[in-house]
Amino acid sequence: MSENCSHDCGSCSADCSSRSPQNMIEQPNKESRIDKVIGVVSGKGGVGKSMISSMLAVNLQRKGHHTAIMDADVTGPSIPKAFGITEHAIGTDTVIYPVESKTGIQTMSVNLLLEDSNDPVIWRGPVIAGTVKQFWTDVLWKDVDYMIVDMPPGTGDVPLTVFQSLPVDGIVIVTSPQELVSMIVGKAVRMAQMMNIPILGIIENMSYVECPDCGKQIHIFGESHVDEVAKQYNLPVLGRIPMTAEIAAASDAGNVEELQGNWFDDAVAAIEKLS
Repeated sequence: MSENCSHDCGSCSADCSSRSPQNMIEQPNKESRIDKVIGVVSGKGGVGKSMISSMLAVNLQRKGHHTAIMDADVTGPSIPKAFGITEHAIGTDTVIYPVESKTGIQTMSVNLLLEDSNDPVIWRGPVIAGTVKQFWTDVLWKDVDYMIVDMPPGTGDVPLTVFQSLPVDGIVIVTSPQELVSMIVGKAVRMAQMMNIPILGIIENMSYVECPDCGKQIHIFGESHVDEVAKQYNLPVLGRIPMTAEIAAASDAGNVEELQGNWFDDAVAAIEKLS
């Protein structure tokens, strides 16, 4: 670190040890075992990160891996709903136990700690970021091969906390077909690059609707720009997820573990290559 350091790493090009996120990594609970951590991110909200996070965990679990989901979207938690989890997490003075889904996926979300899951979380940024950090340090994660972290949108306190405090092995960027896809992906890519986090690729959600009669793909948001954006940042496209009644119904009913489809095969393969 230079003696003239302003401590503003975002505007500094110096390659010094203090800008590495590794020096801020928090240790998990001493009895936890977590092999790989994968963040699911986007530059904006409403693109379906929680659904993508859920289905990545489900598909990895189906392949025999022990998976977990940390719901880091503290003010908009939806992971318990997607899995149909209604019970509360329990713990002691020193540890919190995650709640397991029907197929054994370990989950932790603020909704599992609230007395009423419909209560809003009206907290300031530092408190929210501290909660996410506690999900890592205070929760006893048992023999996890892949932890999926469902991030809130944007590049604020929580994504920064996750990137600095957790040993993130890679991220998947979620986007949608609209024209502003370049801006959405660009923000996520640049933040990951600044934090030295590997980017596994891009998943385009709400990519198309398939006609039930002829099978034609209808692009209701216009033609996709994901290929050109992926080429711009030298990233692979890991999937194009359609808009289907089955996906929406499964998420609303808490039955994502029953949803079938090969839409996530490439993304799962990319994650498995980290091992």
